Amino acid sequence: MSYFSDDDKRENLSENNEPQKSPLQERLERDELEKQSKRSKKRGGGSKGGYFFSGLVGVIIGALLVWLMMPGLVNQMPGTTNNSSNNKTEIDQVATEVTTDVTKAVDKASAAVVGITNIQEVTNGGFWSQPTTTTQEAGSGSGVVYKIEGDKAFIVTNNHVIEGAKQVEVTMPDGTKEEAQLVGSDIWTDLAVISISSKNVKTVATFGNSDVLKQGETVIAIGNPLGLDFYGSVTTGVVSGKDRSVPVDLNGDGTEDWQQEVLQTDAAINPGNSGGALVNLAGELIGINSMKIAESSVEGLGFSIPINSAIPIITELEKTGEMKRPTMGISLVDVTDVPAIYQQQTLRLPEEVTTGVVITDVIANSPAAKAGAKQYDVIVEMDGEKIESSIDLRKHLYNEKKTGDSLTMKVYRQGQLVELKMTLTNSDSL
Repeated sequence: MSYFSDDDKRENLSENNEPQKSPLQERLERDELEKQSKRSKKRGGGSKGGYFFSGLVGVIIGALLVWLMMPGLVNQMPGTTNNSSNNKTEIDQVATEVTTDVTKAVDKASAAVVGITNIQEVTNGGFWSQPTTTTQEAGSGSGVVYKIEGDKAFIVTNNHVIEGAKQVEVTMPDGTKEEAQLVGSDIWTDLAVISISSKNVKTVATFGNSDVLKQGETVIAIGNPLGLDFYGSVTTGVVSGKDRSVPVDLNGDGTEDWQQEVLQTDAAINPGNSGGALVNLAGELIGINSMKIAESSVEGLGFSIPINSAIPIITELEKTGEMKRPTMGISLVDVTDVPAIYQQQTLRLPEEVTTGVVITDVIANSPAAKAGAKQYDVIVEMDGEKIESSIDLRKHLYNEKKTGDSLTMKVYRQGQLVELKMTLTNSDSL
């Protein structure tokens, strides 16, 4: 017996022993072959249509992609400029011109405010070299052009701004410089008048009325704080107080010589503002800025000379170059500055008399000398008004009297009350 594999067995059966097919089987096979042939033809025709449709869709999609990418491709082509910066976000601006009562007042008055430079002589050199004299800037301030007369323009400022000047220089709003001439000054009111050529003057200030100001009324200070680098600075505030009196030391000896009548304002007034304008909302000049209280514990205390008080001084300085005030021809010291032992032994004042003014010297042929005043007389009354200090005396004499007026005063002389009468003159006659 022999053995062989199934594959060999099938191969031998197929080659040598293939069974015979019946007619029915052959017909079924032919039908099946025809069906397969038809299905094959149908599949072949559908593939061509599918290829065409797929190609058409691909073309359309490609065209869309190219169209969408075209702006970016254009910027990267040779010879093209990248305008991506034009696509940045822009900020819209609105140009609104704001006009208020303050801006109107500043427009009206600011062109009349000028800068003033005080130029003084300085001597250099010493023991080892020949002294040389040069001029240099000693300080600066402000001024207000208030009048044009012929070829001159007149400017009011503070006396302390031009005090000691060898030369005064005025800076106009357009930056031009003008040499100024001193017309006159008054130490007691701290006012001065200078003049320049009117050639470059475009605006003069309009005087207002400081007597009608109200507490709380808005005011504007215009000047040059801290020098000409801040030329024409504007600050605003209100009238904090009227009829204020500020004691001042005029000769630098540490003793108060005078009480300046001023307006009080909280508008910022700094060094360099002196002599500048204080205006109301109508743009009218109602004060000349003069001083401030500069202490670390104090803020917003600025002072201005009321224009109604300044006008008579300005007018007199224009006419005569000085304020001619009446004088009695005496030297003074306050009783409060005299030690108690001298009050009792030398002056022999009654115990109830603790204030007044001591006459320390009498000028020969003066009104006081002619009236019989003597050294160590103590003035306690003038024209029925109580006098407690030398400031009271000067205020009565300078504000209420003029040359040629008569004056009645009461003095204590060795403990006795004596009445004296005199006719006032000015210092030029002494």
